[in-house]
Amino acid sequence: MALATSDRLGGGDGVTQVAAARNAIELFRDRVQKSGNATVMRWKAGGAWRESSWLDWDRASRELAAGLASLGVVTGDRVCLLAGTRPEWLECDVGILMAGAVTVPIYQSNMPHECEYVLNDAGAKVLFAENAEQVRKVIAARATLASLTRVVYFDERQRLEKPDAEGRTELSISDVVPEHARDWVMSSAELRERGRALLAEPGRSEAMQQGWLEIGPDHLFTIVYTSGTTGPPKGVVLTHKSVLAECRALESILPFGERDEQLLFLPLAHIFAKALEWATILRGSRIAFAESIPQLKANLAEVQPTFMCSVPRVLEKVYLGILGGRNAAPPLRQKIFDWAFSVGREVSARQQQQQPLGRFLETKRALAHRLVFHKIHAALGGRLRFMVSGGAPLSKEIAEFFHAAGILICEGWGLTETCAAATVNQPGDYAFGTVGRPVPGTEVVIAPDGEILVRGDIVMKGYYNKPEATAEAIDAEGWFHTGDIGVFESGRLKITDRKKDIIVNAGGKNIAPQNLENFLKATPYISQVMVHGDRRPYLVALVTLNEENLKKWAEGQGLAGKSMAALVDDERVISLVQGYIDQLNAREPSYSSIKKMKILPSDFSQETGELTPTLKVKRKFTYQKFEQLVDSMYAG
Repeated sequence: MALATSDRLGGGDGVTQVAAARNAIELFRDRVQKSGNATVMRWKAGGAWRESSWLDWDRASRELAAGLASLGVVTGDRVCLLAGTRPEWLECDVGILMAGAVTVPIYQSNMPHECEYVLNDAGAKVLFAENAEQVRKVIAARATLASLTRVVYFDERQRLEKPDAEGRTELSISDVVPEHARDWVMSSAELRERGRALLAEPGRSEAMQQGWLEIGPDHLFTIVYTSGTTGPPKGVVLTHKSVLAECRALESILPFGERDEQLLFLPLAHIFAKALEWATILRGSRIAFAESIPQLKANLAEVQPTFMCSVPRVLEKVYLGILGGRNAAPPLRQKIFDWAFSVGREVSARQQQQQPLGRFLETKRALAHRLVFHKIHAALGGRLRFMVSGGAPLSKEIAEFFHAAGILICEGWGLTETCAAATVNQPGDYAFGTVGRPVPGTEVVIAPDGEILVRGDIVMKGYYNKPEATAEAIDAEGWFHTGDIGVFESGRLKITDRKKDIIVNAGGKNIAPQNLENFLKATPYISQVMVHGDRRPYLVALVTLNEENLKKWAEGQGLAGKSMAALVDDERVISLVQGYIDQLNAREPSYSSIKKMKILPSDFSQETGELTPTLKVKRKFTYQKFEQLVDSMYAG
């Protein structure tokens, strides 16, 4: 493929501390030997924070590996994990690898038919399921799960957020597993007990360790299923070589180590969080597990993380919450807020250009921090050195907003097929609105049609049992065709849109909807936006609102107490939203301006199907769900 020099960028060789590890298990064992009794995991149970060490993790994983062997799991077998982000997830992941098997994550938010699809497509032999709710998803489909021999659960009982149809506030395994299926289900405690008994046999532990040496770089490490934004999920096959290459790349980019701790809330079924797991193993840092997204604010104050990784949607919600507080404040406090951010933006501009601040600006920054910014820092724990954003595009405005407040967000880019990050901004080398430079050892190029291509060890081996799809994605020269559109700016990559998301209107004009959507989502009262207009004469938008901020605004408009369904039909709310669309249209040419919009009475969510587990909008599903409403905006 002929490419201009300016369209090709390599990340270089880099330096690495990944020693001579041939597989991920050796990486883990090296860390256990170095850190031993040091704390690695913290989680909250019974209102108190508990912790475990590297040796505890190693012991649990060894017992689980031996337990899996007792169930007949052998090298190459697939073992699925259907659970939320919790310590047992990491213990099982390493245990599966120690057994020579392949970890296949399933999102805990997946519907029963989606779980069934992954289990069958992967040919899973064993499933780890978090609790009764997750076990129930697969019990009914037992007859169709030909390869699955055992389901292993973590929690015998779970407290329900609200009573179920039978009035229960607690659900147990016995409530969902019929008598005839009891032999199909066992607890993880039972599995570990079986593992301990097996390891006690003479020579068994040594034999297991000998088996690890037989796992080479090209052996399967994991099969991660795509989130299905553009069609049925595909199993992305990543090898041990891929994860070692990703760890090697991140080692020289992200400055965290044994004294650092992150608060993890991202789903471990996603490659972003999985890469963080193995980067943690490499660097010896600690992980504190958030209780849930609603508890994130409280957990931040308790854990006080030094770094944190997030998806843009969570950062958008924090940003909108701050703006909502500003708009609800008295006029004097609003003026102080605005002054502080004008100072912060001046500081940010100097820092981006690596220019000195000067004594006067330093004094103003200190005052702005004392009056406004310290509250934002305190809400994030008070010790945060930097954040990393990935999984979806982050609005440049939001990144600049946080940096003005003294919080650096390093945005990165990659896909499941590239084992997470292919490019990333880093402290000391960043530019907002870009996703940074290629990681060491990876090549990134721009094809003539604007598509971003990636080549290197981080790239997947292929799609599981889908040779045609693999051949379509990876060409003969080894370039993976990402489906993203982008350009290089001063050596850094800027994502402009998804190739499949590009709108070609009835006049043949190409329009990137994400740019329009991100502008609107950065406003105080808009939560989600989906722009439509493919093969249509003009653009239209479906809009959802930030309920918390809107209701604060509504109180000042004499609309207190009104439901969201009533508010979205109110002319004052419609005028409010239209005002933001008018601001957007004023900076766009006519063909990429939004001519009509409809406000929906409720936000998009995973539960109602519009969002993936990483909170990206499923465009195809959402359009089909609201097709009549979209068509009504073109009527006449």
